[in-house]
Amino acid sequence: MSGPIVVGIDGADRAWTALTWAANDAARRGRSLRIVHVREPWQPERPLAGTSLTLSERCEALLSDAVERVRAVAPEVETTAVLITGAVVERLRAEGADADSLLLGSRGRGAIAGLMLGSTGFALAGHVRCPVVIVHEPPGPERGEVVVGYDGSADADAALAYALEQANARGARVRVVYGRQVSVLAPHPVGYGPLPGAGFGQELKAAMAPWREMYPDVPIEDSFVDRHPVPALVRASSGADLAVVGSRGLSRLTATLLGTVSHGVLQRAHCPVAVVRAPWRPSSWPPDRDGA
Repeated sequence: MSGPIVVGIDGADRAWTALTWAANDAARRGRSLRIVHVREPWQPERPLAGTSLTLSERCEALLSDAVERVRAVAPEVETTAVLITGAVVERLRAEGADADSLLLGSRGRGAIAGLMLGSTGFALAGHVRCPVVIVHEPPGPERGEVVVGYDGSADADAALAYALEQANARGARVRVVYGRQVSVLAPHPVGYGPLPGAGFGQELKAAMAPWREMYPDVPIEDSFVDRHPVPALVRASSGADLAVVGSRGLSRLTATLLGTVSHGVLQRAHCPVAVVRAPWRPSSWPPDRDGA
């Protein structure tokens, strides 16, 4: 998508963390930034005790503060700020329809809760056309790696495309993780189908070949891990700047469902998490590569 990066704010610390991440991402990838604050219609306009400001005035002050924070972090980024009235999830979902990506803050690992409502992050991740990025901690030192879960599904391809675009902008490498749990009580783990054969590594390398051709400057490291995808990705996230997962997909390779994986990674990852759904592609995507 060629639209702006959209970030929702509510004044909480987690929202400022997401704003900083969004500003840096916009600067790296040459995108504009749209800051959104949703005012719920049932909130009273009258001043709170101890302040003379109306709700509208407080909202405008919040947005002005957000713009100043972006200017301090990334002054070159074209930035707009808007106040919207309505239900939070509904309005942010509409914002994501034409966005490059949608940024939200969270309350941290184990208690992912989205931006303004407890379920906002989960209500939006995988339910809008653009990637949804959940940020729960202030940016730390750059580690030079983007990790992505891959199972060969359409959503996994979309996640890989986003991971490669992020890595290309960061000058980072991409670690492609395929993880699955091996059951000791049954010939096949329930819901996972037959175990991959000895040629699976070659199959995965073949699947990565067109991506390496499209992003020749991005090192791609692929790995198969004999464990469930969630702990495999969570462990990999401890050394990454970003973890990327497909919202949900039925793997053409081994029939792994990604719906539970994306939720598990959102809850436990050690870095920001992007949830991407098909048919997302970067704006630079060549039209003859849709089958990659």
